[in-house]
Amino acid sequence: MGTPANPQKYLVLAAPSAIDGTGAFAGEAIPAGRKIGEIRGERIGIQEAWERVKTMERIMMVEISSKIAVDASKSRDPLRFTNHSCAANAVLRIQQGRIEIHAMRAIAPGEEITCNYGETHHEGRLTCRCGVINCVGKL
Repeated sequence: MGTPANPQKYLVLAAPSAIDGTGAFAGEAIPAGRKIGEIRGERIGIQEAWERVKTMERIMMVEISSKIAVDASKSRDPLRFTNHSCAANAVLRIQQGRIEIHAMRAIAPGEEITCNYGETHHEGRLTCRCGVINCVGKL
């Protein structure tokens, strides 16, 4: 078996974000509709995921099925820093157990890559800080 293919298709850099903490930023132009890359991490059961998030300051957990979650807190993938925006430029898709990020529109170099998290475990208790017009205000 050889080395697995690099799931990162475009250069993405982690840097301070105006939205929250660290964000994922395009290091090059990304065309609309293209896979940007993946978020990898430790695969764990859902119950273990719920226990871990209780002690995490920054949650980097993605449920990929009703039984499995991926803890990306120790991942080196810069896309793990993808922040939420109510006017996102990318979408998170679960494809055959992989967490993929795809551009919904062209993303310019230096632009922050964002996804709309949709329903979260925060259940509307966390204030949204995306700052866009028509922000829903809560996560």
